[in-house]
Amino acid sequence: MAESDPKLANRILTGLAVGALAGIAVLLIGARAPALLEGARALSTAVFDPLGQVFLRMLFFVVMPLVFASLAAGVAQLGQLSRLGPLAGRTFTLFFLNMSVAVLLGMVMMNVVQPGAAVDADTKARLVAEYGGASAKYIERQAQQPDMNAQTLVDMFMPRNLFGAFVGNDRGTLGEVLPLILFAILVGAAATRLAERQRLQLQSGLELVTELMTGIVQFALRLAPYAVPAMIFSVIVKIGWDILIALGVFVIGCVVVMLLHLFGTMSLWLRFLSRYKPAEFWRMARPVLVTAFSTSSSNATLPAALAVARDQLHIRPTTAGFVLPLGTTMNMAGTALYEGCVVLFVAQVFGVPLDLGQQVTLLLLAVLGAVAVAGIPGGSLPIIAGLLITFGIPPEGIGIVLGADRLLDMTRTMVNVGADLVTTAVVDSFDDPKPA
Repeated sequence: MAESDPKLANRILTGLAVGALAGIAVLLIGARAPALLEGARALSTAVFDPLGQVFLRMLFFVVMPLVFASLAAGVAQLGQLSRLGPLAGRTFTLFFLNMSVAVLLGMVMMNVVQPGAAVDADTKARLVAEYGGASAKYIERQAQQPDMNAQTLVDMFMPRNLFGAFVGNDRGTLGEVLPLILFAILVGAAATRLAERQRLQLQSGLELVTELMTGIVQFALRLAPYAVPAMIFSVIVKIGWDILIALGVFVIGCVVVMLLHLFGTMSLWLRFLSRYKPAEFWRMARPVLVTAFSTSSSNATLPAALAVARDQLHIRPTTAGFVLPLGTTMNMAGTALYEGCVVLFVAQVFGVPLDLGQQVTLLLLAVLGAVAVAGIPGGSLPIIAGLLITFGIPPEGIGIVLGADRLLDMTRTMVNVGADLVTTAVVDSFDDPKPA
């Protein structure tokens, strides 16, 4: 896996600032010189938008193979769960609860605060016109959708033509990524029944595909210092102040709810499910959280997490050695929370309504999608693009939040790693309830 590149991260943040300030300057001057504003919009359409599309399309390329290979490999690597006994059962139950609670908190925040509501109706209409008619077509289909029943669920997850559903991805229908996820889980589950040598061969092949797709994401991120300012400048000059206000509220809301989950929900877990006192636990875990925040990489933080778990928290090596590496791959609470928030934010900005049933589906997909995320900076971007496609939201809308992704990436990585440590402490406390 590629490690975090602080220089690249700084260049992306610098690009965001340059693009935003340039866009604001054009808006201010354009109020008195409309010709300048029109010229900036024409330049954005002719030059900046295509540059941003090159970056986004590279991410879209890897959505299908990355989701399939990552999920299938994640399930296949579990081997025979019966050999692991209660340790595996408790670990995976806590993983699922952790990510589900995180996504639920994020979705509650998004429905209460509704940062996308800062964008007025005229601006939403311009966004739909600018980024394509996928959202408009989706809204039109809402009234024609069949009632949710057992047969509808079967059709959503198990279409008659599996590969036809993958190829038809640009239509923006709800069922296109769901069959891929189910198929990947089934392939991984079937792999656990293979002979050990065959299972390892398949797992190695799937991991190789994941590495290759991650490499393409890294290529895309090399374009980010140029694509991010181009896209944020284009959005600001074409849409106006509304999008800046909405984005600012979104970022603040995400950071607050991530910290609430880490130091709120996880502290309750420590208080009632483990032998540790929350304040003392977080004091000992501070080096790990700082490492996670500064590197934005769960993989890069794993050695520090293992050292703190064994030497400071006195967690048994067998528990730490099982839960923490697995958590780095599968227990992505901050990422799952962020994915759900981005989908709802972009849906609000484009005026795409998601009802309760669809938001429940989003919660489950965000949890599964987080499992498929590579533990590197920017690893969640292709998954988010896939979720946007799933709900008929123009995936280009990810460009609206891309500039702020770096700060949020640092925060959600800290949440991911902190939740891994807490889960490890809880699992170990079940087996060894004596005070550390």
